[in-house]
Amino acid sequence: MLYLIVYGTDCIGDGPLIMNRMTRRELLSIASLLPATALARSYGHQVLAFYYGWYADPQVSGRWEHWPEGTAHEPLAGRYDSYDPKMVEQQCNEMKAAGITGLIVSFWNHGDFGDQGMPLLLAAAGRAGLKVTIYCETAKPRQSPNPQATADDLLDILTRYGNHPAWLRAGAKPVVFVYTRALNELHLTGWAEVIKHVDQRHAGGVCFVGDEISKAAAKVFSGIHAYNPTGQTAGMTIEQIRAWARANYPKWVATAGKRISCVTVIPGYDDTKLKRPAPRPTTERYGGETYRVLWEEAVAAHPDWILITSWNEWHEGSEIEPSKENGDRELKTTREFAGKFA
Repeated sequence: MLYLIVYGTDCIGDGPLIMNRMTRRELLSIASLLPATALARSYGHQVLAFYYGWYADPQVSGRWEHWPEGTAHEPLAGRYDSYDPKMVEQQCNEMKAAGITGLIVSFWNHGDFGDQGMPLLLAAAGRAGLKVTIYCETAKPRQSPNPQATADDLLDILTRYGNHPAWLRAGAKPVVFVYTRALNELHLTGWAEVIKHVDQRHAGGVCFVGDEISKAAAKVFSGIHAYNPTGQTAGMTIEQIRAWARANYPKWVATAGKRISCVTVIPGYDDTKLKRPAPRPTTERYGGETYRVLWEEAVAAHPDWILITSWNEWHEGSEIEPSKENGDRELKTTREFAGKFA
């Protein structure tokens, strides 16, 4: 099979446009030598949604999981089970129709509820034409995290799932996102060791995208991102939200430099139904305008990837999955701007 690979000034600098036909073997060989920015853009712009596969109801799984903790809104389809094949299929089809290209799946522990749901999710995503990666939520072991144990855990995950056709890749490298909790448990120095251990044992290396917008993080990870901007947007008017995004999104992209740059959009945030200490960093939806404004500024900032927080974090009211309160409003906005970004 032959692949057409196209590079221009938007991909690798100021050189002339080069078009060439090459085999998969040649493509992977060249991709492994490209800088992170070229890897991201050779794979194309991504619109990735944070996804939570931790919901259960008694009819499917024999018990409730997560729903009793409280939610800001109610799913339009009712409280569902993440092991329900029809529901997972529907979610993947809805995401694909909205222009989402992949899922960043919250991942905690080997063998837990979310881990057991990964094969079903990967299969459904593959059929829908979506890509999947994980969000590493914690370093290992939880009691006393260390780089070697964390690397071993990630290598186990990649061995079991990383070769699936639906796994997200940047160039030839499988992608793994790292949440700030896991990052802070080992700090940047520890994650540099994790990445070294993983790259030594995983052929071709792995593309890690860390949850910290800083030059220091950009030196350690292949890309950087921020999971949730509500710490900055909480309590703002819609005009203030736009001004914040216009001032900060380009800085996020610039901070990434030659690494994969990510900009995060949220429809809003409300975790007041959870037992968390007040005051809470609530970001109002303003009838869908918050999401629209952030999308407009995200596209204007020209990142490599745009991240959506979230597809279905119902506890924190950041979901864009259709709800009884908001219908499919955010899906329509996603479809509109994902098309422009692509």
